[in-house]
Amino acid sequence: MKRRSVIVMGLLVAASAIMGCANQPYDRADAGWITLFDGSNLDQWNRIGNANWTIADGAVQSDKGAGFLVSKNSYANFQIHAEFWADADANSGIFVRCSDRQKITAENAYEVNIFDKRPDPSYATGAIVGVAKASTVLKAAGKWNTYDITANGNQLTVTLNGVRTVDGIRDSKHANGPIALQHAGGVIKFRKVQIKPL
Repeated sequence: MKRRSVIVMGLLVAASAIMGCANQPYDRADAGWITLFDGSNLDQWNRIGNANWTIADGAVQSDKGAGFLVSKNSYANFQIHAEFWADADANSGIFVRCSDRQKITAENAYEVNIFDKRPDPSYATGAIVGVAKASTVLKAAGKWNTYDITANGNQLTVTLNGVRTVDGIRDSKHANGPIALQHAGGVIKFRKVQIKPL
């Protein structure tokens, strides 16, 4: 009887450990995640434009100028996990599959928007500008948020704070390219950016 109890306890401990890891997939290098920004340096990024990107308190932030941090590597099929903080006036976004790494726009990349005050709210925070309106309009200002973005073939999915805002839209305009973090107004901060190639 004691032996059976020990085995059951051991299985419960193992199951708990597995479940705990399942809730934190973005910190596990063995799960295939690559850290592009961890709060300490910008070694994986090039600066484009005149945004005043600085690192403070474990986050990269900008509150003046306009520009991008552009990943040095390009990606085709992937999942992105990013944590960001935006003030009420922030105009920002995460651009994926950028065709031109020197001149990034919503026409030559997919812009997953961070812009609560966008005049057309259907393409505000949570939407892919010009491609997919947000099925649920959420506000991001004044708090830390998470974006989970998947691009796999022609299928694109966006999840903001656990809510699916773009659900498997199909678009094939852009197939490959770097990732870019934007500052175009207000205050934006990113404290974790990770990618998992598919």
